Amino acid sequence: MTTRPRSSLLGSAVFVLLAALLAFGVPQIAAPSEAHAYSWSGTLREGSKGADVRELQIRVAGWAADSAKRTHVAVDGEFGPGTKAAVIRFQRAYGLSADGVVGPDTQRKLNSLEDSDGSTDHFNFSEFYSKDGSKFNGGKVSASTVKENIRRLMYKLEAVRKKAGDRSITVNSGFRSKRHNSNVGGASNSQHMYGIAADIVISGRTVSNTISYAQKSGFSGIIRYNTFTHVDNRTEYSYGSGGYYWAV
Repeated sequence: MTTRPRSSLLGSAVFVLLAALLAFGVPQIAAPSEAHAYSWSGTLREGSKGADVRELQIRVAGWAADSAKRTHVAVDGEFGPGTKAAVIRFQRAYGLSADGVVGPDTQRKLNSLEDSDGSTDHFNFSEFYSKDGSKFNGGKVSASTVKENIRRLMYKLEAVRKKAGDRSITVNSGFRSKRHNSNVGGASNSQHMYGIAADIVISGRTVSNTISYAQKSGFSGIIRYNTFTHVDNRTEYSYGSGGYYWAV
């Protein structure tokens, strides 16, 4: 009996495999997708305007100040001095070149804080659902408005988390439906019913620590409780209760 060389046998096997692949289709190996990441149209700098600037302002809003200050980053689509200062603080915090220019490196870092469902890296929308099972429904604004308000809140909380040394944050109360707010004895115009407030606890940090981070993070409402801290964005919305209220 004649024994075929191993190379010949291998060649035959490869031929058969290739034929099978051609007959049934070559399976495609999916590359990692970044389809959910925000698509920045180009480098942003002071003087830039438009939707990209507005999105930038949402993402750096938690870097409003270096010390306790009643101020916030205006989400108006105009890249002014306040936005530039917030960008510089963000860049410093994440080890980037702190020039206030939002180029590819800064954009990649901003996108790294974004999750595939539109939430942020360390927070899920479900953490902010009303505790009565209504999710984002039944508030004083539409569910879609609540969700966007919560998204903006998340980015500020990402900044607080970073300032706390990357300590985890527990959300005791986020959005509340009108029914749930009534059941827990909330204020008649509670900011929770708009999705612009959260009651938080930072792991390994005191209430006083949490307040100090919040005072630098653009929150216009800060209220001290014994075991948690209330933060909200009341001045940034026409339906907010208006003015700064720091009961600390």
